[in-house]
Amino acid sequence: MLHRCGRRNDTRLVDQILADLKTPALRQSERVEAALGLTVEGLVQIITAMRHSVDQLQAEPGREFATHPLAPVLRSASGLGPVLAARVLAEVGDDPHRFTTANGLRAFAGTAPVTRASGRSHYVKARKVRNKRLGDACHWWAFAALTWSPGARAHYDRRRATGDHHNAALRNLANKLVARMWWCIANNQPWDEHAAWPMLNHDDEVAAA
Repeated sequence: MLHRCGRRNDTRLVDQILADLKTPALRQSERVEAALGLTVEGLVQIITAMRHSVDQLQAEPGREFATHPLAPVLRSASGLGPVLAARVLAEVGDDPHRFTTANGLRAFAGTAPVTRASGRSHYVKARKVRNKRLGDACHWWAFAALTWSPGARAHYDRRRATGDHHNAALRNLANKLVARMWWCIANNQPWDEHAAWPMLNHDDEVAAA
């Protein structure tokens, strides 16, 4: 149960919770306890109904998204589930010529950094003017890709090794993912992990040699 709730599966924690639940506590009168029991039962029923509604809302966009011609292209990318892929498509649009270059889509998503230079001053910062909904979807796409894509994980680790903090490394990874997805949409081609991460393939060849 703890694992399903996203908590650590710690045997000691389980034992502590069970012990606390079985420890005698202060009591109320029988009528008060009965009333409180009905209140808790009603709250549990509300939570159950809300969970059922959330499940329906999550399933419906997936079914609708699956009918779109670009669905196979977006779903072929590691880390893009039906809901997240639908969010990306909704913000990017299904016109393959809307963005003439990958940099245009990167700027729209806010993953491309902004470079400021004046004299000897030179610094790079995150883009503020952007489509925040698309930027948020790309952030979670990059986060999910860490688990599902060895190339994405290797790229993220390289960025962390150079000194990037977590969010900066994720933003850089999202920038790579967005550029590759632009090519896939523009050419109506599925995602190719080998083409997306050529450096990883080169490292594997060097290791094999």
